[in-house]
Amino acid sequence: MTLTYNEALDYLYSLIDYEKTRIARYDPKTLNLERVARLLEALGNPHRCYPTLHIAGTKGKGSVAAMCESALRASGVHTGLYTSPHLHTFRERIRVGGWPADPHAIADLVSRLQHLLPDHPGITWFEAVTAIAFLYFAEMGVEFAVVEVGLGGRLDATNVITPQVSVITSLSYDHTYLLGDSLAQIAAEKGGIIKPGVPVVSAPQAEEALTVLMAIAEARQAPLTLVGRDWQWEFEEESLDWQRFTARRIPAQPGDLSGPYQIPLLGRHQLDNATVALAALDLLREAGLPLSQEAVQEGLSTVRWPGRFEVLDRTIPLVVDCAHNGDSAAKLAAALAEWFPGRRWTFVFGASNDKDVAGMLTALRPVAARFLFTRSRHPRAADPTALAAVAGDDLPFETIADLPTALQRALLLAGPEEGVCATGSIFIVADVRETWSWLTGHLLLEVEPDVIWHPLPHPAAESLV
Repeated sequence: MTLTYNEALDYLYSLIDYEKTRIARYDPKTLNLERVARLLEALGNPHRCYPTLHIAGTKGKGSVAAMCESALRASGVHTGLYTSPHLHTFRERIRVGGWPADPHAIADLVSRLQHLLPDHPGITWFEAVTAIAFLYFAEMGVEFAVVEVGLGGRLDATNVITPQVSVITSLSYDHTYLLGDSLAQIAAEKGGIIKPGVPVVSAPQAEEALTVLMAIAEARQAPLTLVGRDWQWEFEEESLDWQRFTARRIPAQPGDLSGPYQIPLLGRHQLDNATVALAALDLLREAGLPLSQEAVQEGLSTVRWPGRFEVLDRTIPLVVDCAHNGDSAAKLAAALAEWFPGRRWTFVFGASNDKDVAGMLTALRPVAARFLFTRSRHPRAADPTALAAVAGDDLPFETIADLPTALQRALLLAGPEEGVCATGSIFIVADVRETWSWLTGHLLLEVEPDVIWHPLPHPAAESLV
């Protein structure tokens, strides 16, 4: 009997879930690609039914994936997009034609998978979800799928595909207890998605990481395109709604995608990401995919990727950003200083318990007025008192366990030359977006969240709005 959508989610969450419980080891015994390949074979190898673009990295891989998918869709391609984690609903992870997966289809696919899994012991949550995504894409007849790596690269469940182009976005320190405590080690794991003879695009990298990626690409005879060397961008102008830039392939090639572009994603790091996306799309164009510059311009200008330096309110202002390591927090601080010069920020801050909290706080301090330490509903969310213990005494801080109350407090504390920024994890951003949407009636959510909650009692809601 087919499960309901909620029953399907319950079943998936009953599997080994390394998004909720810290993974013990990053090795072939824990994450086994042969196990994934056998499951996909039992499903008819759906991942071989369409060409793919494969994207790994520490930061920016979701943004690059979203931009590539949007450009392909604007070009008339029937697209699939697989990303993780999600903001508000599991369905966001698996998209076809830009739309989150149909809940009835997900329930049906999980029901079918449930009958197979007894013959495939050890399948994890992410491996099962990856198989479901690939099968959904095949049954929906997608013509091209953009696939984001979940963790690392070499042993990630998505690494069973052989893409037309591989992409490595910006590398920095994250999941160091699994991937290594040097950029060289992290690059070796991320570079594990590079396939023999398959072109690869890399964002600008620190020399230590780039040396490793170049060595892997050379050993596998995978032509390497490097943004900053083979593609460059020049900033043109900006507003709180968009930024414009010109990207150029070096040297120029007839019919390449060099030209002026506009994206709604803010922050200079997004120009790196957009140029990475253009370099990957240009390789797909050379391989025969019908991509015109006009269609790619339309796709990039209309891309939606919420929670990444997203301005929810301009009066206060209220910004949310998914920064979750020191490098991304530094990029956030730079973006806040550029787009809102002179303002100090009350940070509604929460992080998962395996993150570099000290590195993030150090990066945010130059633009901070105060920190309000809180926690999301996620099981791996760190206790606010543990976050406060890392903060030191150089800036005012408070601990407020309830996130909606922390948001209310932040908005009340923010002075006329200040703002409020919620950051530290994607889960904090999700909770703030849901709270703000519920309180103000702003249409921030594409579809209903999987968990419906009313975050504040009515009197508090009135005082916040």
